[in-house]
Amino acid sequence: MTRILLLMALLASSCSSKLHVGSKSFPESLVLGEMLTQLVATTGESVVHDRGLEGTQVCWRALERGSLDAYPDYTGTIAKVILAGEPAGSPSEMRKALAKHGIEMSAPLGFNNTYAIGVTEQVAARYKLTKISDLRHHPELRFGFTHEFLERGDGWPSLRRAYDLPQKSVQGLEHGLAYRALAAGSIDAMELYSTDAEIRYYDLVVLADDRQHFPRYDAVVLWRRDLRTRHPDVVTALRKLEGAVDAKTMVALNEKAKIDKLSEQRVAAGFLERKLGVHAPDDAESVWARIARETREHLFLVLVSLACAILVSIPLGILAAQRPRLGQVVLATVGVLQTIPSLAVLALMIPLFGHGTWPALAALFLYSLLPIVRNTHAGLVGIPSELRESADALGLTRRAQLIHVELPLAARSILAGIKTSAVINIGTATLGGFVGAGGYGQSIFIGLTLDDHARILAGAIPAALMALAAQAVFELAERRLVV
Repeated sequence: MTRILLLMALLASSCSSKLHVGSKSFPESLVLGEMLTQLVATTGESVVHDRGLEGTQVCWRALERGSLDAYPDYTGTIAKVILAGEPAGSPSEMRKALAKHGIEMSAPLGFNNTYAIGVTEQVAARYKLTKISDLRHHPELRFGFTHEFLERGDGWPSLRRAYDLPQKSVQGLEHGLAYRALAAGSIDAMELYSTDAEIRYYDLVVLADDRQHFPRYDAVVLWRRDLRTRHPDVVTALRKLEGAVDAKTMVALNEKAKIDKLSEQRVAAGFLERKLGVHAPDDAESVWARIARETREHLFLVLVSLACAILVSIPLGILAAQRPRLGQVVLATVGVLQTIPSLAVLALMIPLFGHGTWPALAALFLYSLLPIVRNTHAGLVGIPSELRESADALGLTRRAQLIHVELPLAARSILAGIKTSAVINIGTATLGGFVGAGGYGQSIFIGLTLDDHARILAGAIPAALMALAAQAVFELAERRLVV
């Protein structure tokens, strides 16, 4: 198992020489990430946009270890989350602290996308809410915040202390879903980004931060310092966004992406041409081209992780059957791996492999072990003792018995384990969208971010069809190959 994981790490370090630009999983970051990607492309460099990475830490760790070359972020997030505990109050202190990590920061892009707390007009009128401190008098209100906001130093814990807020009903929600929950009345308040298009779309009331709790969140670009040496023209291209995007413009761009359902490629290309005179090729994919690409990516994740799991699991199952005491340890170990939440496994793989394909492959590999190991073990120990005795009577060696008698008799059980692993793997692989692994998960999570049901279905339906197809293929193989 260790060798397989190390092989994946080696492949990860030696793969594509393309530059990688990242973005987080909300519309504004997707649009800004696409702007950066198109600016890099104008230099003639080959570049990939790793869209919709889940959370600040995923992007930051990927940037630190070199699997990302640049991504957009915000000064408040850099100071309070990335550089928490380090002196980073001013831009100069921030740059000095980032330099210790091998990272450089642009000048502000031109807008401050600070946090805010928002409620519907009906809730504001009913409870007479105009500022955040008014919430203190209504402990019955229900809050819905992103999971990152619930944990980060400038999020809910410090907001609650700063305003002495008594609310107990606080749940974690994806940002796009929280807007829908707020509009439906399932929650009463949520955190907003001040340039969100949904504020105007849903006619929300932004509560005044009367104690000035939230710092400024000036949009900036972070890039690896070695990029200046490797590709100085790329750094020059990235800096073209400095001071180029004011708050009003950013709100309008967010509206085009979130409300008008334009692709982030087209939104970014239109802005760059109007504002900077930069003509980037409009290479937005058609729906069918995107589905075809994601199908290839999804198949790669499933086939590679499943093949590695088969190579490891069948020998482990044989070992567990032949050595019962050791077998209990093997079965218990792969059983524990299966109980760890898949998102947690993905997160644990990021420090080793960075973001993208490889942490997803490693997590899927670990998740695929149990059904195959267990079914191989069950198939072998379930062979009647009379058949083993017959093989002994024929004078077959232990190796010959395993290859010519035991494995063929256990083949149906082993194949059933592989089929179970494959079907589970296809569904679990969609979670790779959280770490930029591509596949159908990318459409599902970006669809959630943009509140685009068509895009969600464009990922969910093919994933379900692939799982059904895999089950049919294995059932056909069982009828044809297993006696």
